[in-house]
Formats: sequence, C-alpha cells, structure tokens
Amino acid sequence: MGRSSKPKSKSVSEFVLFDVLYDDGSRSSNRRVPSSELGGLDGDEPARAIIEAQDREIAAMSGNPRGRIKSLTRSPIR
Repeated sequence: MGRSSKPKSKSVSEFVLFDVLYDDGSRSSNRRVPSSELGGLDGDEPARAIIEAQDREIAAMSGNPRGRIKSLTRSPIR
C-alpha cells in the first residue's frame, strides 16, 4: 500500500512578515502579506493597505477597532 502524503504547507517565501506599530503604542508582530503584492516601484507600501484591510476585518468580527498604523517594518528573518 502506498503512503498518503501530507499536504504541503505554504512556503515561507510566499509571504513577507511585518511588525506593525500603532499610534497608541501597541504592536503586532509577524503580520503576513503575500509577497506577490510587494515589490516594484511601490516597494513595501502596499503592505500598509493590506494590513489595514486585515485590521478592518478583525475589528468587524471582534468589535474592537485597531488604531492607525504608525510604522511598518519587515520582521527579522529567523
């Protein structure tokens, strides 16, 4: 009998991780953004819009809105 193979997880390179600092001083680490959305002339700027959209979805489900994003930095690679 053949072994069933485990489904492969998404490659780490498919996503770029960002650390987010909000105006109120709170921090969110390792926020995932599809790497296909980044690069080009805009660099990492599209990540801000993607993370803001994620925050709106989370706020709609939890009822707790997030503050404005103060800064975005790529998470260090481990």
